[in-house]
Amino acid sequence: MYSSVFVLLGLQFATASPITSSSMFRRAVTQLDQAAFEEAQQPDNTATKAFSGTQIRTSDGRCLFVDELSGDFRANLTPIQVAACDSTDGQGWDVITAGKHNNVDGSVLIVSTLTNACFNFDPRRASGNQVILFSCGGRADGGGEVTDSQLFPFNGNSDSLAFAPNNDPQTCFTVKGDVVDVAPCDAGNADQQFTFGGASGAGGDAPTETSAPITQTSSQVIATFTLTATAQGPTSTASDTASTPVTTAVGTGGIPNPTEAVPVSRAGGVLQATAVAESHERDDTATRAFTSVSIQAPNGQCLFIDPTAGDFRENLIPVSLVDCAGTPNEKFDIITAGKHNNAADSALVVSSLTNGCISFDGRRPAGDTVTLFSCGGRAAGEGETNNGQLVPFTGGTSLVFAPESERNATCIVPGDGRLDSAPCANDGSQAFTILS
Repeated sequence: MYSSVFVLLGLQFATASPITSSSMFRRAVTQLDQAAFEEAQQPDNTATKAFSGTQIRTSDGRCLFVDELSGDFRANLTPIQVAACDSTDGQGWDVITAGKHNNVDGSVLIVSTLTNACFNFDPRRASGNQVILFSCGGRADGGGEVTDSQLFPFNGNSDSLAFAPNNDPQTCFTVKGDVVDVAPCDAGNADQQFTFGGASGAGGDAPTETSAPITQTSSQVIATFTLTATAQGPTSTASDTASTPVTTAVGTGGIPNPTEAVPVSRAGGVLQATAVAESHERDDTATRAFTSVSIQAPNGQCLFIDPTAGDFRENLIPVSLVDCAGTPNEKFDIITAGKHNNAADSALVVSSLTNGCISFDGRRPAGDTVTLFSCGGRAAGEGETNNGQLVPFTGGTSLVFAPESERNATCIVPGDGRLDSAPCANDGSQAFTILS
């Protein structure tokens, strides 16, 4: 596959890039062959992007970047390097969830906005030189379609994720000094943790970055987000690019469920209406014990869903706690049977506004184990049933959120402004009330 790319102008230290490890030899060219480069690195203008022009940050706060002259004449075989954020060109990345080179649900391509080349893992290459950028699709001349060496699992979460290529899921991209290499996956290895977020300051089509804290002021909730770059929607104006604070009052009307590409706060980006519709299809065949009811927590507050507080699919939304006001954001369906519930004496608690399910995931960081997620437990909506979304229910208006996955050891409880998890008390103190 790669034989044609070994025609090189020379092998030398990559003096055009800030790799500081003197033991690392990198290919370097003085200029690209522009015609070959444009043929090999063609942008996919039809692609669906979770983020565009975003930075990828390491656990120590630095950013990944590419030097287009650190590879061959096509800008293939370039290493993925690490430097202080905004200190170099090449720190912008597109996160592509579907397109010409990605036909796998729940996977992403990571594409340089500088070169249009993709993250690539090739275990056939020499140790220390297996992580590179390469033409998307895996053909040096740009003629490839899809290769699993460039696809990485992605569920929409941009908080502390690992890059484990589909062609070797036990191997993870790992920061080693000022370059990205590989090592066996280890959940406790901070060098394998990356986050999306922050617009590249050195060029690239930056995403809309948002910060959407939910704060309580007596009986009203204020959701605030700030636009810091051009929203990746169907239209944009000069005012879209300004840093403009937007405040939405949640009183009698609540926060509407958007149908356009509005900013979302889970590490930036914009909502994608098509992805939302796919991820949160309403189960019209379901048996509903209650429809569009409020749920009151043991502390007297009601559960509340802000559809802009998650990711581009409306997944990973925190379940907030607010003073009960009866807004559409506070309404839920209690489903006892259906496509995503095949267990007797169990219920799904589904947002009537977004059709997402209240979910428990013990793998997530403390304080963020309870979110709204696609019913069935798969980010793109193709899941069937998930025990982290099923809770015991035999009728009545009292409900203890004890996820079946936890076997009555862990319960969902009120936390600091949102639902959290704690050991089950088994004394009635953790019961929620359905306000029918």
